[in-house]
Amino acid sequence: MIKKLMQSIRQYKKSTILTPVYVALEAVLDVLIPTLMSQLIDKGITPGNMSEIIRIGVMLLVCAAFALLFGVLAGREAAEASAGFATNLRRDIYSNVQTFSFSNIDKFSTSSLITRMTTDINNVQMAFQMIIRLAFRAPLMMIFALIASLAIDVQLSSVFFAFIPILAIGLFIIQSKAHVLFERVFNTYDSLNNVVGENLNGIRSVKAYVREDYEIGKFKKISQSIFNDFSHAEVIIALNGPLMQLCVYGSMLLIGWFGAHQIIASGNNETLGLSTGELTSLIAYTMQILMSLMMLSFVFVMIVISRASAERINEVLNETTDIKNPADPLKEVPNGDIKFSGVNFSYSKNADKNVLQNINISIKSGETIGILGGTGSSKSSLVSLIPRLYDTSEGDVEVGGRNVREYDLEVLRDSVAVVLQKNVLFSGTISDNIRWGNEGASDEEVRHVCKLAQADGFINEFPDGYDTYIEQGGTNVSGGQKQRLCIARALLKKPKILILDDSTSAVDTKTDALIRQAFAKEIPDTTKIIIAQRVASVENADKIIVLDDGHIAAQGSHAELMETSDIYREVYESQVKGASDDE
Repeated sequence: MIKKLMQSIRQYKKSTILTPVYVALEAVLDVLIPTLMSQLIDKGITPGNMSEIIRIGVMLLVCAAFALLFGVLAGREAAEASAGFATNLRRDIYSNVQTFSFSNIDKFSTSSLITRMTTDINNVQMAFQMIIRLAFRAPLMMIFALIASLAIDVQLSSVFFAFIPILAIGLFIIQSKAHVLFERVFNTYDSLNNVVGENLNGIRSVKAYVREDYEIGKFKKISQSIFNDFSHAEVIIALNGPLMQLCVYGSMLLIGWFGAHQIIASGNNETLGLSTGELTSLIAYTMQILMSLMMLSFVFVMIVISRASAERINEVLNETTDIKNPADPLKEVPNGDIKFSGVNFSYSKNADKNVLQNINISIKSGETIGILGGTGSSKSSLVSLIPRLYDTSEGDVEVGGRNVREYDLEVLRDSVAVVLQKNVLFSGTISDNIRWGNEGASDEEVRHVCKLAQADGFINEFPDGYDTYIEQGGTNVSGGQKQRLCIARALLKKPKILILDDSTSAVDTKTDALIRQAFAKEIPDTTKIIIAQRVASVENADKIIVLDDGHIAAQGSHAELMETSDIYREVYESQVKGASDDE
């Protein structure tokens, strides 16, 4: 996991290496200062030697100045390295997500990915900064200070070793208890973000159904769960402070007690025992050693918090798309022929039942195919196999006479335009959104496809026309307008296959008919697959496929199905009768 995360350091290796170098120099100087203080007391202040006081005092000032300089440099490099590491890590996650197939995306919710790219990365960034700075400084300081204190008095310095087992056992217990809670907290954050996102996206429905109190209740419940787990975890982590204080003050008291006895016994004669200056420096080293342990405990706490975040980030980085290009992919789709041969499909390998069962379909290039079926009959799943948004579990799907697995993914998907049920518009102008289909399209080409999609009329009614700004998600246009803009965007790709997945459900029947007429006239060579709830949208198709519970119940023309398919006839008659009743 650490090796994978460290790959995101890249161009910030220099700052990552310089930080511990500056920290090491700072630590050496900090350890040297108590030794100079000891000499100042014993050689200058006690005998009253002013020349020694001045000489050692100047050395102290120089050491303190350089220690400050190296500390500032270490802080600057650590900040640059950690911020750069987080930037690269965020970019790596986002780039990897872009390679995911639909099945990979299904493993992670949108809210979970957002949490991992924000809260989790912030936690890892803080831990990284502490590791390259404090986690280097503290051990170095502790080792240097321990060596210096042992040089003064081995017996007194051994006090430190008595507290190490207490500290180690205590920190291990704290870590093991807190990690489980932090892991659960970050998973709950995913649910919290999901509730917030769902509420904001559906705010109009919330207002229309007066469900504000219900949504507030949902938010409070999840928020309270986070509060409870975080509070429990913080209580456990807070034990770190008292434990460290016990070790710090216990060591100082014991060293002060035994050191004072030695000074009294020797009459402050350093040749016979401990001198005042040596005791002062020993206490200073005690503080340095135990403050180093305190720093390590802070790093330890941050690592405990960030460990769960690092594991969640690593899950996304290690996820590889299960739909990949073949070794020598085909670079051209010759035509819009489509063939399904013995296709079975399920979203999960462990599913008890296939979503699609024994699908056999043959479609000629340029044909118009209608797909009809009830909710849950797997209409969308069927068409998702054509551009390899998913791969079949069994059987083959062919486009242009070749298996879709043989094509370069980008080439295949450029040849298949899909207007999904939940297609969205992105923030930007109408022209910007349409040009998603072809970034280099001219203004005339944009207007032409909008006319085909029956969108040109309402666009020109806007004060800014094609420069009208679309809010994120297309919230400032109606459902029918959004669908027509999405159809225009798909047409701009000049695809060999056009799939409309219930994409005219929000437009009136007249506009629906005009769109179909435009397709027949302007793109006769493009294979058109229309998924619809209205029989009127597909009754003029060359072939209509009726799906029922994941299998083909019937296929044929409108006239043939009226004679041979009870399901199709019932749907048609119910819709015709419903239309007559409305009149």
